[in-house]
Amino acid sequence: MTAQAVVRTDRRRRLLHRAPWWIAALFLVGIAVLWIFPFLWMLSASLKDNMEMFTGGLKLWPSTFVWDNYSRAWNDAHFGRYLINTVVTTLVTVVIVTIRCATAGYVLARYRFRGSKLFLGVLIATLFVPTGYTIIPVVKISMQLHLIDSLGGMILALSGGAYVSAILLYYGYFRQIPRELEEAAVVDGAGFVRTFFSVMLPLAMPVTATVAVLTFITTWNAFFLPLVFTFSRPDLRTVSVGMQAFVGETATDWSGMAAAGVISIVPVVVLFIFLQRYFVEGISGAVKS
Repeated sequence: MTAQAVVRTDRRRRLLHRAPWWIAALFLVGIAVLWIFPFLWMLSASLKDNMEMFTGGLKLWPSTFVWDNYSRAWNDAHFGRYLINTVVTTLVTVVIVTIRCATAGYVLARYRFRGSKLFLGVLIATLFVPTGYTIIPVVKISMQLHLIDSLGGMILALSGGAYVSAILLYYGYFRQIPRELEEAAVVDGAGFVRTFFSVMLPLAMPVTATVAVLTFITTWNAFFLPLVFTFSRPDLRTVSVGMQAFVGETATDWSGMAAAGVISIVPVVVLFIFLQRYFVEGISGAVKS
């Protein structure tokens, strides 16, 4: 075999070894395009009129850019006010849920008490209970406490759920932290609260970011509870409930709804872009245990 033939054979072998990588890359690109296409179509629809939105098919580039859709969504549909209500509700709920779930996960992971395993088993079992079953008692208790038609009542109702997955994430992460860190804090005179907030919680930053992102998305997209709590107070509506403003008795403003959808989804996308590294680290760190 000549030297040229050896070189050609070697090149063919290299191509054969690289071919699966190219196939995998093309497959992943195709999946990414399919995943992002609905968002791109909604962004395109928010810049079209209602007629072109339905007659344009899957075309992404509008014939005429109708920027008035965003003005109509922001001003006429009061989405500016709804966005402020949603931001306040979501941020306060995220803080409450994060601290509550971190504390519960820390106690379950680092302390042994009578019935701790049973309590953990009950928590896991609640994952199989449909969320809708808890809405009626939550609303009834809120009515008895006169929390309906208030932003504070809606925040308490949204943050009062079990959030078992968040507790389990903290539980798995705190279990793998060496006990020497707690013992060193106790020697330095730190109590439970100081040890938790000064030593343990900062170490769980990846899990905290994961829980914050998941809670943010859940609260931001919540519909039924905000609908019930703001039924007679339209000025307290969130963006998910505010979408109803585009649905009339005889017609629906689809392009305005698309513009409102883009406005409501942008904060979630931006948050995930900034916290995606911590999100992946939090999931992987909790699963390792």
